[in-house]
Amino acid sequence: MTHVIWAQTSTSPGSPRILALLGAHRAPDIPNPLPAPPGPTGAANMPISKCLQKSEPLWKGWDRKAQKNGLRHQVYAVNGDCYVGEWKDNMKHGKGTQIWKKKGAIYEGDWKFGKRDGYGTLSFPDQEMGKHRKVYSGWWKDDKKSGYGIQFFGPKEYYEGEWCGNQRSGWGRMYYSNGDTYEGQWLNDKPHGEGMLRQKNGNRYEGYWQRGMKNGSGRFFHLDHGQLFEGLWVDDVAKCGTMIDFGRDEAPEPTQFPIPKVGSTHQGPVATPRETENSTPAATSSLARPSPDPPGNRQGFVFSQGIPAETGSIPQGREHLQSRQHPEDWQPGPSMLPNSTPASFQIQILDPDGVLEEALAMFKKTEAEED
Repeated sequence: MTHVIWAQTSTSPGSPRILALLGAHRAPDIPNPLPAPPGPTGAANMPISKCLQKSEPLWKGWDRKAQKNGLRHQVYAVNGDCYVGEWKDNMKHGKGTQIWKKKGAIYEGDWKFGKRDGYGTLSFPDQEMGKHRKVYSGWWKDDKKSGYGIQFFGPKEYYEGEWCGNQRSGWGRMYYSNGDTYEGQWLNDKPHGEGMLRQKNGNRYEGYWQRGMKNGSGRFFHLDHGQLFEGLWVDDVAKCGTMIDFGRDEAPEPTQFPIPKVGSTHQGPVATPRETENSTPAATSSLARPSPDPPGNRQGFVFSQGIPAETGSIPQGREHLQSRQHPEDWQPGPSMLPNSTPASFQIQILDPDGVLEEALAMFKKTEAEED
């Protein structure tokens, strides 16, 4: 028969007692050698029970054992991406290589807490060459291009310079596929600030840019024609400025005529005063100088800076004009023609249908009626 007894381990009052299960078989007439513990009878006879602890999922234990620190080989993600390199606290940290399965891109370089940070190279597969082609090589921060780096847009088009947040910002040089080159300041992936654009044919622009366009003061060297334009630009359009010859003798395709300098005497057929041999101080240029009749029998009038002189046949009723053209002692005054213009310069107005003669006759008739 099995009995449950109280075994007192200490004689001091209030000391804990241990409930022991004794497997000895005793006769029913043997009394209990130990007295009942003091206190309420119900509390002393209550059974002792313990709550079972909840067991954690198995994956937590496996993940705890699989925490990645240090160098690991080919850790695959669920989507098929693969990483080979160093880890810290289960994050990519240090040197490593990431391969994206969907795009086929490869990144080799520095990592910091799961992001590309430091110096690294990004490559994409090239279907024509059958291998990966380098796209960007430079510095990264927080998984974005930041700092100095080189971006390849094509076989003959690339940018080298400063980056900020995956955009060209700061100083940089851009080589375009058409042979042009831009060197200067960038902002938000566009030329902005001071910069120079050099074209394939040698022409270049030096000045200010805004939002990728010429804006502000600048100079454009037309070296193929030997000219220089300097002025103000608004959205790639020259609004005002000056154009001068610049290296015209060395230009491959110079302009047909040079640009005259300011203050030069060679300014084309501009009228300038010129003294004549027969001019006197008393004579004035208010009277016109007669011109010789041109050859031929065509009716018309020849003007020489003043009153017209009749040529050809004299129309009827106009004889009085001949008598009051000039006084007998009249001498020609100073000419207003340039030096290169001959003294016999004439302007002839032809009147083959006699319309002008008829108008003059009507004018003469009106004058006679008024008199």
